[in-house]
Amino acid sequence: MEQRARGVRKFHPASALLASSVGLGWPTISVELRSHGICEAPPIVPQHVEICLVVAGNNDSLVRRTGAGFCQEAMPKTGAIWLSPAGVGKEIGITAPIPETLHLYLPTTLLDRLRDDFNLPSSPAHSIRHAVGISDDVIDHIGRSLLAELSDETAASRMYVEAASLTLAARLLHKHCDSGACAPTDTSAHGLDRVRLRRVLDYIAANIRDDITLTDLAGIAGYSPFHFARKFTGAMGVSPHRYISRIRLENAMAELAAGQLPLAAIALNAQFSSQASFTRAFHRATRMTPKEYRRRRR
Repeated sequence: MEQRARGVRKFHPASALLASSVGLGWPTISVELRSHGICEAPPIVPQHVEICLVVAGNNDSLVRRTGAGFCQEAMPKTGAIWLSPAGVGKEIGITAPIPETLHLYLPTTLLDRLRDDFNLPSSPAHSIRHAVGISDDVIDHIGRSLLAELSDETAASRMYVEAASLTLAARLLHKHCDSGACAPTDTSAHGLDRVRLRRVLDYIAANIRDDITLTDLAGIAGYSPFHFARKFTGAMGVSPHRYISRIRLENAMAELAAGQLPLAAIALNAQFSSQASFTRAFHRATRMTPKEYRRRRR
């Protein structure tokens, strides 16, 4: 297939493209699954922010990266993650084959979009840290879910991919940005400041399976419910209710794909009163029933 024959950027001949999102029409991220052989690759200057997730590693290998004032090396263990900011050249050496590595490319326009929404300084895509061999459960989970969409695209893929890529970009800016470089430049009159927003988002993530009220969130942010709803919408681009619903839908999709919980339990985790109401809401969002989605992901 064409999408398996082409890649996003050029690699050393020892790198084989196993699968690619080329041709799938994903507008906010590009994804490649590759196997890497022994190589000493010449310098490359990435035009995107790149995340490398080792899907099937090799504990007898070593990956070395050198560039503008840095020299880093780490073992490509399964689950290890490499991060590269845009616009910084680097050379790469690999001492033994790595069976499967997932490359995720986030365009600078996506991070610029978050910059504009959150009053970040200029060039956030260039402020991501050079990191090698780190672990990050959020990036790992999202990366593997995107790999599943790559191998078994569904009608809901584009919707999920756009939400996942935004979550990845936000995770990078929150956890893997140069110290202070990605802090908001000021407190927007229309949105929450970074500290309050982070506090609210952390609360939502920790209590997503429970009943979350606007009053609860407003109290955490220190505003009245009316002012909190306006400021949250200004910061995130969606209302608190829609944001929570989107996160619950993403969690439900992941639970359906895992195939370990019955539909009734997934509906309960997503705060629906019944499996029937969950099925109706899921169908409205994805144009398929939960059973159809689970069957397609097997």
